Amino acid sequence: MGLTIERIPTFGDNYTYLVICDETNDAAIIDAPEEDPVVARVEATGANVKLILSTHHHFDHSMANPQLAERYGAPVYGHVSDQEQDRLPGQTVGVDEGDTFTLGNQTGRVLFIPSHTTGHVAYVFDDAKAVFTGDMLFAGGCGRLFEGNAQMMYDALCVKLAALPDDYLVYCGHEYTQGNLEFALTVEPENPEIRERYDKVVALRAKAAADWHDATPAEMTIPSTIAEEKATNPFMRSPDAEELGRRRELKDSF
Repeated sequence: MGLTIERIPTFGDNYTYLVICDETNDAAIIDAPEEDPVVARVEATGANVKLILSTHHHFDHSMANPQLAERYGAPVYGHVSDQEQDRLPGQTVGVDEGDTFTLGNQTGRVLFIPSHTTGHVAYVFDDAKAVFTGDMLFAGGCGRLFEGNAQMMYDALCVKLAALPDDYLVYCGHEYTQGNLEFALTVEPENPEIRERYDKVVALRAKAAADWHDATPAEMTIPSTIAEEKATNPFMRSPDAEELGRRRELKDSF
């Protein structure tokens, strides 16, 4: 017994997650910009929502927090700096590197991974071998450098997240995988693992629903694994912060 992870399509290409302890049915909602799709999935599963977790303050990951918190009587977690700046909707609990929390019989822990925003965190469930990375680590890519610098991003991606075991599942914030891998092929055109992954993703996304809200798990490229990212993600494969910054600038105009 462990965690059941429900992938909920929200907005135009966002992933919201409902994470359920199999033994207790207690659940956490992660990165919710919309209320209705989340409520529908909670009702379908019969989950008992105990926590609302945000990886960062951007509205497309947090806008529904106040409504969901009121509906379920659940606290809203985010980085302590976002709470201090009052910029994460509905936040009631500030967390930082190394903090832990319980979800039923499962324990989660916090990684502080700033640069996309200065208050970005990831949530790790070690027993379930799962990490929720928001907009810092995408499948095949990473988020933009909005509030940090390349060294911060290198430390987050290539030191901290790369230190997780290879078989950990990566649950990110957006369905950006095909475009990310198109860029990856321009960085390493001779990398056969990138080409193979890209071809698989193209075939998968060819089946995608016209309306993202109607997407099925068979059309989703998430989760990936830490091993896949190390092998095919041009940002996690950067040799140093300077090169990562150069690649990020190229991706910004790709």
